[in-house]
Parts: sequence; structure tokens; C-alpha cells
Amino acid sequence: LLLHKPRRYEDRRKFLPIRDLKLKEAATVRGKIIVAGVKRFKKGTRAMFECVLDDGTARLHCRWWQAQPWMEDWYSVGREFLVFGKADSLKPRNMDHPETEFVEPGEDEFIHVNRIVPIHPLTDGLTARVMRSLIWRALEKFEGLIEEPTLGVPPSGGSAVPPKGGTPNLPSRANSVRMIHFPEELTDVEIARQRLALDEFVALQFQIQSRRKKFEALSKALPCGGDNHLMKPFLAALGFKLTAAQTNVLKEIRADMGGTYPMRRLLQGDVGSGKTAVAACSALMALESGFNVALMAPTEILAEQHFRNFEKWFQPLGVKVELQTGSRKTSRNQPSTANIQSSGGHASRIMHHASLCIGTHALLTGGFDLPKLGLVIIDEQHKFGVTQRETLVRKGNYPHLLVMTATPIPRTLGLTLYGDLDVSVIDEMPGGRGAIKTFVRATDKLPKVFGFIREKITAGRQVYIVYPRVEVADTDRDIKAVTKEFENVQRALSPFKIGLLHGRIKPAEKEKIMADFRANKIQALVATSLIEVGVDVPNATVMLIENAEHFGLAQLHQLRGRIGRGAHESFCILISEAKNEESQARLKILEQTNDGFKIAEADLKLRGPGELLGQEQSGAMKLRFGNLVEDWTLIRQAREKVAKGFPPAGT
Repeated sequence: LLLHKPRRYEDRRKFLPIRDLKLKEAATVRGKIIVAGVKRFKKGTRAMFECVLDDGTARLHCRWWQAQPWMEDWYSVGREFLVFGKADSLKPRNMDHPETEFVEPGEDEFIHVNRIVPIHPLTDGLTARVMRSLIWRALEKFEGLIEEPTLGVPPSGGSAVPPKGGTPNLPSRANSVRMIHFPEELTDVEIARQRLALDEFVALQFQIQSRRKKFEALSKALPCGGDNHLMKPFLAALGFKLTAAQTNVLKEIRADMGGTYPMRRLLQGDVGSGKTAVAACSALMALESGFNVALMAPTEILAEQHFRNFEKWFQPLGVKVELQTGSRKTSRNQPSTANIQSSGGHASRIMHHASLCIGTHALLTGGFDLPKLGLVIIDEQHKFGVTQRETLVRKGNYPHLLVMTATPIPRTLGLTLYGDLDVSVIDEMPGGRGAIKTFVRATDKLPKVFGFIREKITAGRQVYIVYPRVEVADTDRDIKAVTKEFENVQRALSPFKIGLLHGRIKPAEKEKIMADFRANKIQALVATSLIEVGVDVPNATVMLIENAEHFGLAQLHQLRGRIGRGAHESFCILISEAKNEESQARLKILEQTNDGFKIAEADLKLRGPGELLGQEQSGAMKLRFGNLVEDWTLIRQAREKVAKGFPPAGT
């Protein structure tokens, strides 16, 4: 009850006179009912309840368009009420469906008026006045028993560690609980919220760091640092030089994989920053050490693409690459016959039996087993839950773990959702890439856009055209779908070859469509967001997304990342009829920047962590006072406080 956070506050030290109400501006007034009753309209239509409030300065009409039987007794003439809402008109002054509170003279009236008053979330049958009274009485009885929290007992057996010297510039926990409900000034509310949020973040960080400490105490790292006998020929044959950012990240990974504890690392990098090459080098370290590697991707299209890339890279090294998806499995018994040429051109030699297995969720099934598992790589981590990650890791004896995401993680989520992982960031893009320009356009510009697309195809380039749905739903006929729009696109781009790709197409057919698109046998690919991760066709330079307002910011950025992968200038065109300010602001951000980290922060602010991450990822973080969008400083402070509370490793 004491942690039941108010949803808003009313300053009832001075009420606004009814005569001073302004149109569409929220205000609280106080007055007595002088007339009330039900208005009935034509037969068969609903009845409206209306009462008139008078405060001596003017009158206010309060209306509810669904009259209830109890209203006539409750809003009876002579009773005094507080009314909160926005005036819908001023001649006469009128509020539709305002919030009301009966002013009942009594000994606890000072709780409800002449002060800043909390308005709490309620449930059926419970009034704001009763809730406020209950909390006031609970504070009177229990405030003195509220103690400062401790960090808990560290897993290594140390004693509970209280915060040293309290929290600078923040009140005690007991005082904060009172301030959050009954502040002296409105500025007290944010101070109290910060203190209570810090306590939540400390508890969360203790949970995260306890898990990490317990893991380190129970596990011993497999020796997977490698010796470079595969890495050197791989890098020599790669065809491009790794960026400084990629090289620095690989140093961190090598230190982890040759360290005392199993690696638990998150690799962040914007779309096209070269995470796959880093993953390949990491895999080679484990393979050089004689251990097998598993790589899990969220879609069959991405798994197939990884399989082609890694097979092309690793076969000349004598490393076997296998594929395990729901629709396709390569033979796991066929011995690898590929040879490797030594760097001096001397005799070739057969490589070890260690192999790389690439797959989708099929890797999680009980039937899949990979002995001597040294490294688990998870691509597009945000598509998987923590439980799925742990299921794959448990198939080995504490293998190293590298999780990768092209959706940069906002700083607050990096310290909470991924707080038990070390973080590496590739903050540099490879050279030789064409610039991407983004434009937001209305639907009436589509003929001009298709004319532009025809020009680009004629010049030899290729195009993605993305829609939010597979089929048109009866409830949302304004949202376009690939199955319906495919024929329209064929007509608009005739005689060029157009392909169709969505989740209901059989896997073998999907693979053929993608192969034809890669070979430029298909010039335009009409698809759903299925293509948002991993699809790599350097010749595709135009991305057209219709109904763009129905995609998240991070998702639009991912889709845009399918272009600009070659040397040619690329264009992302977002078609939207969105009228609300939030949707327009989101799309404007994409016009202004290609920086995935800025976009991720903006997406978090606009949509919040629950919608951004999905329930599977965000469900574990139920915070009453903490704000995962704004509380970066508090989260960092909590992390440092908890880190100091743990005894040094080995004690």
C-alpha cells in the first residue's frame, strides 16, 4: 500500500474559480450542486446525466453520457464536490466525464484539501478519498518502521552491506515514502521518486551481479584463446582489412576466451558495421583450440545466409560448417575433405574435427547435441529471450557466449537487461560504402517514387519494397499487405521481374527467391519485415517502405540497413499518412540521422522499454518508481554501489 505510486497530483491549496476556467486546460474546481438530473433523448438513444456546480463565481455543467442508476443519489443537490477535468466549452462552461470527489466534512478533511493531494490508481468500488485515507493511516502507523535497505548477502558469504553514508542529496527511504504520497511542494515528488527508484535499481543490480558472481564461482573457462593458425590465412583471404574498432573488439574477445571465467559478452554494432567478420574470428579461436562452435540466428533466411558465408570462408581452411534449421539439415556424419594451404605454399594438411554448426531455434531442441561445445554465438540477440539463450548454453559445459545485436542497446537497458554481460561496441563503419539518404513522403507521391525506382532498376540496381502485413485484415483495411500489393507493384514496374517474399512461403521457395534476387534475376523484392535482419545484397540500393508508421524506429533502421551495403549511393523512402505528432516525430528522426545509437535512444523515449523489447525481454523488470528511459545516472550509481558491496573475487 505504501508503495502504491500516485498517478498524478492536485494542488488543492487554492482552487481555480469556475469563472477562470480556460478551454481545454485541466483544472480543479470546488463547488456545491444546485441542480442535477437525467436528460433523455429520442426513444432508443442513451440517457445523459447532468449536474450543475456553483462556487459563487460561476456555474459549471458536468455531464456523463451514460447515466447510471446511482448517480442521482450520489450527485444530489446541496452536496459539495471537487471536480477535475478540461472545459469542453465556456458558453456555458461544461465538462464531459470529469473526475469528481465528494467533500465530506470530517476529522480527516485536511488529508484531502488545503494541500498537494495524491490521486492514486484505483479499482472498482474504491474511491480516491478512501485510498488516500488508507495510505495516510498506514503512514501514521508504519513510517517509523521503514528501514534503510541493505544490499543483501553476497553469494560468497559476506555480511549484508548497507549503503555507506546514505545517498547524497536524497532523503531517507521513510521520508521518501511520505513525500511521494503527501509532498509539501510538487518538487518533492521527483526527489522522492529518485530515492525510491535508486532502491529499486540497487535491488535489480544486486540480482544481476549476484547471478554473475555465482556463475563465476561455479564455472571454469574452456581454453579457447586459439593460436592463430586458422586466423592468419582467414584474414589474408578475407579480401578486406578489419577496421580498428573490429580489431579492438577481437582483443577483448580473445582475452575473455583465454581467461579464467567463461566469456559472457554482448557485441553491439550498427547495421553493416562488420559483426559477422568478428563472429567468424571468434569462432576460429575456439576451432583452433579444438572446440566446436554453435551459431544461432532468428530466421531461416539469416541462418542460410550465414551458412553460405561461413562455408565460403571456412571450407578452404578445412573447417566443416553444418546447418540445422526446421526445414534443412546438412549431414553431420560426412567427413570434411577440405584442405588448407600453409602460408608459404607448402604441402596441405587435413584440419581438425572441430566444426561450426549454424541454425535457428532448431538448435534448442532436445534432439540437437554438439559435443565439446566451446563457443555459442547468438545473432540478433533482441529476437531471443534470456531463457532461449540459456537453453543453448546448457548444451555444453559452460561454453563461452557471444551475443550480437545490430539494434544498439540504449545505455539504461545495457546496464539492466544485459547487465550480466560485458559489452563491446563496434563504433566504426567499413570504408567504401555508399551513403544512404532517407525521405518521408505521403502516399500521393507514390507514382513519382515508382518512376524513380524504374530509373534505378534501368541503371542496374535492385530494390526492396516492404509492407507491414501478409494479408489485409478486416479490421485494418487501410494497412497494406504484400499479397494484395504484389500485383500493383508488378504493373508499376513492368516489364522488370518482381519477387514476393513473406513468412508463409515454404522455406525451399524462400531460398530460391533469395538466390534469384542475389543473382539479379529478380530486380524488385516485395516483402514483409522478414528481410529486416541479415539479408546482404550489395546491389540493392533502394528501400521503399509503405505504411511506415506501423513499424518501430529500430525496425525501420534495421530495414534501411539492407541497403547501402555496396559502393553505390542508396535511398530509403518511407511512405506514411500518419497525422499524429508522435508518428511524424519518429519518422523525422530517421530522416535526420543514420546513427543507430541515437535512434535506439529516441525509440526508447517514444515507446518505452515494454513495447521496445517485447514482454519476453522486459517482463522481468517490474519497476514502480524507476524509469528505464531517463534514469541513466541512477542506474549507473546503483551499479557502482552494488559493485563496492561485493567482496573481492577469491575472498
